[in-house]
Amino acid sequence: MTQKTPLGTFASTIRGNSFFTSAREFNLNQSRTDVLSGLTVALALVPEAVAFAFVAGVDPLVGLYAAFIVGLITAVFGGRPGMISGATGALAVVMVALVADHGVQYLFATVVLMGIIQIAAGLLKLGKFIRMVPHPVMLGFVNGLAIVIFLAQLEQFKVSDGAGGHEWMGGMTLLITLGLVAATMAIIWITPRITKAFPAPLAAIGLVAAVVILFDVPVPRVGDLASLKGGLPPFAIPDVPFTLETLYIILPYSVILAAIGLIESLLTLNLVSEITRKSGGASRECVAQGVANTVTGFFGGMGGCAMIGQSMINVNSGGRTRLSGISAALFLLAFILVGSSIIELIPLAALVGVMFMVVIGTFAWQSFKVLRIVPRADAFVILLVTVVTVYEDLAIAVVVGVIVSALVYAWNAASIIHVKEHASQTQAGALVYEIEGPLFFGSATSFQELFDPSNGPDHIILDFTKSRVVDQSALQAIEAVAAKYIDAGKRLQLRHLSPDCHQLLHNAGQLMIDQNDDVEYHLAVDYDIQTGRLGGH
Repeated sequence: MTQKTPLGTFASTIRGNSFFTSAREFNLNQSRTDVLSGLTVALALVPEAVAFAFVAGVDPLVGLYAAFIVGLITAVFGGRPGMISGATGALAVVMVALVADHGVQYLFATVVLMGIIQIAAGLLKLGKFIRMVPHPVMLGFVNGLAIVIFLAQLEQFKVSDGAGGHEWMGGMTLLITLGLVAATMAIIWITPRITKAFPAPLAAIGLVAAVVILFDVPVPRVGDLASLKGGLPPFAIPDVPFTLETLYIILPYSVILAAIGLIESLLTLNLVSEITRKSGGASRECVAQGVANTVTGFFGGMGGCAMIGQSMINVNSGGRTRLSGISAALFLLAFILVGSSIIELIPLAALVGVMFMVVIGTFAWQSFKVLRIVPRADAFVILLVTVVTVYEDLAIAVVVGVIVSALVYAWNAASIIHVKEHASQTQAGALVYEIEGPLFFGSATSFQELFDPSNGPDHIILDFTKSRVVDQSALQAIEAVAAKYIDAGKRLQLRHLSPDCHQLLHNAGQLMIDQNDDVEYHLAVDYDIQTGRLGGH
C-alpha cells in the first residue's frame, strides 16, 4: 500500500474526504446538529474576532475576515473534523508591534509568509513532533488556556468612560449583566437534561437575547464593540515593496506566528482527538493552516489558528464533522453581509456566559488531585506551563515545559547508571563489569567515576547487556575509561553492544563490525580496545 505524503493527503481531501463527497460523515440528524453547532460557534466567534482585531491594532473586519477564511479552509481540509480555527489572541499580541511600526499591509504580507512556512512544516511532516509534548505539559496548557479564556471575558465587563477609554461596570448595569451571565450558564447546564434536540449554548444565547431585546434591557450589546457590516473580503496583493528589506522586517514575525499557530493548533487537535476518541492528522493540519493563512493574507485577514474555546463549544454542542466548521464560517460571513443588524443586538453577557462554561469544561480539575500524587517534577511542570501560558504565551510555555521535562528525564536517567562486578567464567583472571542504565551525555561523568584502573585486575571486560551507548558523549566516556586502563598497562574489552551501538562506534572510527555477529539476539563480539581486534564471544 502506497503511503501518502502530506500533499497527497491534502489533495485527497478534495477528492474523497471532504464534506461534499464523504458519505460516511453524512446523515440527516448529525448534519442538523452540526449546522446548529456551527451557528453557536459563529455567534461566539464574533466578539473574539473583534476583540483580537483591536488587540492587534487593526479594523474589526480584518479579524472577522480572518475568522471566516481560516475557519472555512481548515474546516474543509484540516486534520481534525470538528476543530474551529480563526483569529486568536496568541497571534494578535505578536502582531501589535508590527502593525504599529509598519502598518497593516506589512501584516498581510507577514501572514502570507507565515502560511508558506506552515505549509513547508506540514510537507516536512514536522507536525509529528507534537508527540514529544509530555502529558504534564498538556495539562498545564489546558489549564493555562482556560485561565486565559476566563481573563479575556473580563474585558466585556468594561464600558466606555466617554473620554475614549474604558472603565469597569458598576451599579445596576453590573448586577444585570452578572445576572444574565448566570442565567446563560444555568440554561446551558439545564438544557441537556431536558432535551438534546439542539445545542444548549444556542438555546441559552437565544433565550437571553430574546429577553434583552424584548424588554430593552440596558446592557452592552455586540454592536457596542464595533459595526459588523461589511462586504465580501476583496482580493489584493499586500501593498509592500518586494525587497530584501521587507523580507528582513516580516520574516522574524512570520516565523514566530507560524510556530505559535502550529503549536496551538496541534495541541488543540490532540485535545479534541482525546475528547472525540478519533485521531487527527498533524501534518495535514499544518498544511491546512498554512493554506488558510496564505489565502487570508491576500484577502485582508489578520491570520489565525485553531481556537480551543470555540472548538470546545463545537464539540460539546455535538459538532463532529466538517460541516460544523463550514457552517460556522458561512454563518459568520452571513452576519457580515446581511445579518449584522440582528447580531449586533445580542447581549455580550450571553456570549460571556457561554465562554465561562467553556472555561469550566476546559480546565482540568482533576489536576488538583494529580498534583498530589505525581512526582514533584511533573507537578512543577504542570504549574510552570500554566503560569507561563497566562503571563507570556502558549508557544513559550510549551517550549519551556518540554525543555524542563527533558532535563528532568535526563537527570533521572543519569542517576541510575551503575555497575555490578563478578569474575569472568570464560577468561581466567578477568573481571566483568556489568553496566546497567543508559550511557549518554547526562551519565557520562558518573560512568567514568565508576572505574579505578589502579585497583583491579589486568584484564577488564565491560558488559553492556543492560545498557545502551546513546550519543557522542557516551563514546567519549568509553574512550576516556579505555585510555585510563591503557595508560595503566591493562587490557579492556567491550561486550554485548547492540547493533546500533556498533554503528555508533563504527561511525566514530573505533569499531569494525563483524558481519558474522549474531544481531538477532543483539550479541556483539568482544572488542579489544588495546589491540583493536575483534574476538569471538
